[in-house]
Amino acid sequence: MTKIIVDTNIIFSALLNTNSRIGQILINGNRYCFFFAPEYIRFEIFKYKEKIKNLGNFTDYDFFESYELIIRNITILNHALIPNRIYQKAELLCENIDIDDTAFVAVSDYIMGWLWTGDKKLINGLKNNNYKRIITTEQLYEDFILKHKL
Repeated sequence: MTKIIVDTNIIFSALLNTNSRIGQILINGNRYCFFFAPEYIRFEIFKYKEKIKNLGNFTDYDFFESYELIIRNITILNHALIPNRIYQKAELLCENIDIDDTAFVAVSDYIMGWLWTGDKKLINGLKNNNYKRIITTEQLYEDFILKHKL
């Protein structure tokens, strides 16, 4: 099965609409993909919890229900365990794009997976740096979900 590293913007989209294509991929796609994220993702989700609640018109209960539904199929990795050389390479790739994405790129390289992001700045910046381990929602949907009639 394909290893997919889930970026924060993907999680935010899924939290806001669990019935969306992104939400359904995360909820049901674990039959076809292994989903991973660095531990840092928890910090980012809870940093923006109030914003997510406001955008989604969620109560605390609604937020946590959505969070549990989305996060349950994602293996959270302690990115502190990633070898220094891999992390440093990821830092170099991200330094002129968004240094906050370093952990996601490092995890992608460490587990030899695909970084799933909707962040156009990150996608374009990484491609300009010849980084090829990127997959978009459209590619993921076409390549895995449609083939398996999820």
